[in-house]
This record gives sequence, structure tokens and C-alpha cells, in this order.
Amino acid sequence: MERIFDLDYYNYEIDESLIAQEPLKERDLSKLMVVHRSDFRIEHRIFRDLINYLKKGDCLVLNNSKVIKARLIGYLNGKEVEIFFTRAISDNEFEGIGRPLKKFKKGSVIEVGEYKILVKEVLRGKRIYFCENYIQVFEKYGQIPLPQYIKRKPTKEDEIFYQTVYAQKEGSVAAPTAGLHFTEKLIEDIKNLGVNVCYITLHVGIGTFKPILEKDIRKHQMDYEYYEIPDETVEIIKSSKRIIAVGTTTTRTLEFWNFDENPRKGWTNLFIYPSYKFKVIDALITNFHPPKSTPLLLVSAFIGDFEKVKYAYMLAQQMKYRFYSYGDAMFII
Repeated sequence: MERIFDLDYYNYEIDESLIAQEPLKERDLSKLMVVHRSDFRIEHRIFRDLINYLKKGDCLVLNNSKVIKARLIGYLNGKEVEIFFTRAISDNEFEGIGRPLKKFKKGSVIEVGEYKILVKEVLRGKRIYFCENYIQVFEKYGQIPLPQYIKRKPTKEDEIFYQTVYAQKEGSVAAPTAGLHFTEKLIEDIKNLGVNVCYITLHVGIGTFKPILEKDIRKHQMDYEYYEIPDETVEIIKSSKRIIAVGTTTTRTLEFWNFDENPRKGWTNLFIYPSYKFKVIDALITNFHPPKSTPLLLVSAFIGDFEKVKYAYMLAQQMKYRFYSYGDAMFII
């Protein structure tokens, strides 16, 4: 097996003290590593300097999916348990993960405030729940679902900062984190420069944290996620000079769509890893990702060499960049 398809190749040492546990209050003051693919020149900026690298006629594409309060704490036989929402089935039924898993049996009843949630089915490890108007339950009692590497409970502050300023369409269980660095003012300044700003929607599923279990990465399968690309966005992209994707979710959506090779809305499980040939995007804004993760493989594919990615990540750690969801950013051009 070629090295580029071996999962173990995509490992690196991470200083866990650099895994960001809190958001920056001024989003656009995060650090920005600018990586030039042509000669692998690296610059160190702050995020609001992004505007200096954009030009009239560029197209900036953002994912406007909104994170839902997908984490619910309740009680089963007097013991605290957790339900993590993963997918809607109907107005009264949804699919989710229960923790601790062994306690969630068919017929179990979880009490959440004044509501009762019934474990209706257990299918291949998945739990199907029944609760009338369960959306109200999550809205009233749910918590923002922070990633497991953030070692604290979510707060009201996370409802603001684990959400992009342009989030509109509810449906994600994880934030499209590259977009967290943008402020409304920065977006307005970018528009005033003559850059076309447009939006897609990809509802990020729990698969974003799904580990790759196959040693041969080509055997890994991404979970399906729902996406939409508005007609207006399509027209803007087709008339723009350079397509800049904000985040790996935006990248996977645009590359799957591929200038109308696939529908403008539907479901995608496109997995981008080294050897992939990019067809739509010309530049990428992204965060620093965990070892052996699907976003890291996408970044490696775009830069074209994991050794270069590994060097950039080592340099980022030396310069105390913050890593992962609440961390700093890269602009790969």
C-alpha cells in the first residue's frame, strides 16, 4: 500500500495545551497562517488581515448552517444520562446516541424537565426516540454540542461563539469552524473590496468527529450530510475569477456539486483525501485539525503533500497557534 493511503502516515504530535478550550471574544483577532502552495512560503498574520489577500472578482463561499442545541441531559431511573440528537425522522421521532449506551434499552423513558422521551427502537446500535414536539424540548433544555476535546461543559457564551455570525439554517450538530473567525464588519469590508460573498448550506453531522478506522484510508466512508447550493450562489461562482472556500464543509459541498455535475441540493458523503484532484475551489480557509482526521486529509490533498502540512503544523505549535474548533486559522492559496 502506498504511503499516502496509509492512515498512520497522517499522524503528528500535538501539544494538548494548544487545543483551544475557549473562544476568542474578538473573532477576527485569531492568528492566520497564510500558506502559498506555489513555493510553500508561509506568512503569519491575524485573521482580519485576510482582506489583504483578496481581490476584486474573487468569490468567498461560506456555509450558513446553524448549530442546533443537540445535547440533552435527562434522567433515567434517577441517574443522569445524555441524548445526542443526530437526525430527525418525523415531528415526533428522532434518532440519537444515548450515553451511557448500555442504559438505553427499548422501552426506557428519559425524563427531561416536564417532558418524557421514550426509547422506541434500538437498531444496530442506533436509538430511535419518541417525544411529542421534541424540537421544543431541545430548544428549552438542549445544550450546544461542543466537541469532546473541549474539556468543559457548554455555557450560554458558546451559544454565541460556537456559531458563525451568518448562521441561518438550523441543522448542524457541529459548527463549520473556519467561519467562526468572521465578523459582520469584516464581511462587509470584504464585499466593499469587490469580492463576491455567497453561501451554501451543509448540515454538519456527527460524522465530522467519526474516526477513520481503516488503515487504508480509501476504505473509509463518510456519513451522508444534507446540502443546498442556491441558484444565486451558482451564478456568482460561475462568474467569479477565484473560488475561495471557507472550511472543509464548504469545500466538500462545492467539489461534490462540481459545476452542476451533481444536483444543487441533496445528500453527499464525498470523502476528499490525497490523490484527489480539485475541480472547483482555488483557495481554502480552514482551522488546524486533529491527527488522522478527515479534515486533515482534505487539507493534505489541497496542499498536495502531508509532509508540508506536518511542517506547517509544527511551526504553528512553535508559535503557539491555537488548535481545533475554537483555534486559529490557515489560508491556503
